[in-house]
This record gives sequence, structure tokens and C-alpha cells, in this order.
Amino acid sequence: MTSAPHTTPSSQQSALQLLMSRQSRWPLTEPAPSQAELDQVLDLALRAPDHGQLQPWRFVVVRGEARQALGEVFVQAAKARDPHGDPQGDAERFRHKAMAAPLLIAMGAHLRPGHKVPQSEQLLAVGAAAMNLLNGLHLLGYGGFWATGLNSHDARVKTALGFAATDALIGFLYIGTPKEAAPHVERPARQRFVREWAPDASLLNAGQTETL
Repeated sequence: MTSAPHTTPSSQQSALQLLMSRQSRWPLTEPAPSQAELDQVLDLALRAPDHGQLQPWRFVVVRGEARQALGEVFVQAAKARDPHGDPQGDAERFRHKAMAAPLLIAMGAHLRPGHKVPQSEQLLAVGAAAMNLLNGLHLLGYGGFWATGLNSHDARVKTALGFAATDALIGFLYIGTPKEAAPHVERPARQRFVREWAPDASLLNAGQTETL
């Protein structure tokens, strides 16, 4: 295996070890990434696999006072979903969620119905971009938390954020600096999830025959 440009085996191992320590972090506080750092991780997101080069990624950055407006959007959406609910209960809980980190990214997928690339693969491209975002944030020393829930499936929220009708809102990425040290998380043994395929002998023999 050859080393990537401008890297050494030791630096590669250091990067891998750092990525191995990534986990969802909560709660999050200031500081958030600088604009330059945010630009870096967004550029990293755009390097995700993209079948058909459809570029379905759509990111809406929410920070500062805009979070308060997003909180009001969450409240109005919650009230519309449950007009007879407790206005000081569930709806206000969503308002606080908008302020739970110094920076949020609403992650959307610009879907193309009827395209030869299935919509499931278009969604996967955005999921891969989200993972690139999380990894990039972690490498820069920030924490990230990918949240979905009712607001991710609410057309009112999607419209308020400026997404198109055919777009899918796949969640909100909460970003900031972790308030606490990362707890130890026991990772599952890879053997539970990985196996090597042992093809039937007839398939191997068929392949040999075709190459003669």
C-alpha cells in the first residue's frame, strides 16, 4: 500500500486512531467552528460518494439569532401537529432544542424522482456527506450530534428552511464544543458484523473455465 501524498504511515495511523475515538457528543456549547473551519468540513462533505454525480447535498446553516427563529418554527410546527396539546409542554421543548448548540446544519437531499439513480442512493449520498461532516468536525476538535425526530419529517419545517417540495430533510446536525469529556464507549466486536464470502466450488470452477 502506498501512502497518500504528504502523509506518512505514522500520521495515517494517528488520523485513524483519532477517528476511532469519534462519538456523538451532547451537550454542546461555544465555541462553534470558525467560518474557515466550517468551510473546510463542508468541502469535505461534498467529497462523499455520489452515484450519477447528482450532487444532492443541500445544507442550511443556522446560527446566532437565527436559532431563535428556528425555535419559533419548531413551536409552530408542533402546535400544528397537535393543536390541542400543552402549549407550554412539547412545543416549548422544541424551542429549546433550537438553542441546544451554537451552530446547527439542516441536512437536505435534493431528490430527483424518476431518475435512473434510485432515490435511495441519492439519500445515501447525503448520509455519506453527513458522516464526512461528523468526522471532519471531530478531527478539528468539535462535537457533533445528528438528530432526526418529528421536525425532520414536518413539511412546515422543511418549507420554512427553504427546501424544495421534492427535497427530503434528513435531520439536523448540532455542532459545538463538548461540555464534558467523552465517556468511554465499548465498541462492538467487528466479528459480529463482518464475514468473508466463501463461494461455492462450482462458481470458482466456472470462472476458471471461462478464462481458459
